[in-house]
Amino acid sequence: MKICINIFWFKKDLRILDNEALLKAIKENNKLLMIFSYHELLKDNHYSDRHYNFINESLQDLNLYLKKFQTRIHFFDDNIISIIKKLKRKFDIEKVFSHTETGLEKSYKRDLKFKEYCNKNTIKWIEEINNGVFRGLKNRKNWISNWNNFMKKKIEVINPKIDDFIELNKNTFKEKKIKIISKSKFQRGGTTNALKYLDSFLESRINKYQNNISKPELSRFNCSRLSPYISWGNISTRYVWQRAKEQLSHGKSKFQVNGFTSRLRWQAHFIQKFEMESKMQFRSVNKGYRKLEKKVNKKFIKAWEKGETGYPLVDACMNCLVETGYLNFRMRAMIVSFLTHHLWQPWQEGVIFLANNFLDFEPGIHYSQFQMQAGETGINMIRIYNPTKNAKEHDSEGVFIKKWIPKLKEIPTPLIFEPWKLSEIDQETFNCKIGEDYPKPIVDISSTYKHAASQLWTIKNDPKVKLESKRILSKHTNSNRTAFDR
Repeated sequence: MKICINIFWFKKDLRILDNEALLKAIKENNKLLMIFSYHELLKDNHYSDRHYNFINESLQDLNLYLKKFQTRIHFFDDNIISIIKKLKRKFDIEKVFSHTETGLEKSYKRDLKFKEYCNKNTIKWIEEINNGVFRGLKNRKNWISNWNNFMKKKIEVINPKIDDFIELNKNTFKEKKIKIISKSKFQRGGTTNALKYLDSFLESRINKYQNNISKPELSRFNCSRLSPYISWGNISTRYVWQRAKEQLSHGKSKFQVNGFTSRLRWQAHFIQKFEMESKMQFRSVNKGYRKLEKKVNKKFIKAWEKGETGYPLVDACMNCLVETGYLNFRMRAMIVSFLTHHLWQPWQEGVIFLANNFLDFEPGIHYSQFQMQAGETGINMIRIYNPTKNAKEHDSEGVFIKKWIPKLKEIPTPLIFEPWKLSEIDQETFNCKIGEDYPKPIVDISSTYKHAASQLWTIKNDPKVKLESKRILSKHTNSNRTAFDR
């Protein structure tokens, strides 16, 4: 007779702490088998080796914790239905527990197929809300209050027992062996590391959070750096939010703490938007912008990707991102603006490259922000970033630029922001030949600014764009508040 068990399916919730779906699964009478499937990730071009390594580190961290309960998470290459079919040969599966995932279209279609499979095979699939993002909403009428209530809900500690779990015989099922790059140059995955970043941020780094959030170099130290841990579920937004709010009773600055927690809410807002408008993965959320014509220029795109545009801050940002997987929000907005406005390229031409390189790639943030920064929502201010002006304001000593473009390190600060203006003598003096050691500007941003501004402001007044803007505002803002509870 088959043993009756339940399954816990880890997705992007690679944690034990504040994992409501896991908590419910452990409270059941049946023994629990824990699994993870790589299938959809490995077959999607948004993900790269840096993501797989982060996931593997996260799973390794989890299994080290689970050792004391004499169990582990089992890893498979197969899709979830194939995994469950194989497990059903040995076990009677009553329930599957997981979190609702707001992901790419591929993961959503996977979940629809799995739901159909469960219904046909009398398996009860129980999904829990993840990070205050709700499935099935038609509008945002009560979203803010529901999100706040979710964040304030007491976190119940998971105290499992050895008898709660069941483990597969290694000789019975073929599992995926994970490999970890020990000398990875990126942030390391896992809840253990997430908590270290959170502790150091709340203890000291938060003190200059608001001051340095826009600065490309200082933000690396004074921002929380929790984004990859939240994206891959090593730590929950709720746990971070509650820990941050506790700091107010410890005398921390309300300005710094509330600035940080408000951004946690904005993060959920954009993921919720993607949940409700998932087609923005492929086309502009505002249908009026779908007629905007931009001719693809592969030369421009390649120069942008390789950090060879001739604009130091843009190139430094791209070099930094490729090397470390991290870039602060303002610089992300700036490089997207440069691609879509100054190079006048379709936003779709940049999404995969940046997804590959952002260690914290989160579909809901990625696509929402890409379209917002490209100026194609109809509801947001059109921002065409001037990379030279931003360099002078946010990297005033040229520290970030010199760090990520070594060829410019000998150029003194006043000249480093516009190296194309160097005289022949200066180029010789500072060992940097423009056009050879460092490229000439790929475009003239004074003329590209005028072109982009003219095009975008003209189309923003188009009747279809205005009609769509009203629809988007009605669907994604609380009608009782102005501009999403500012």
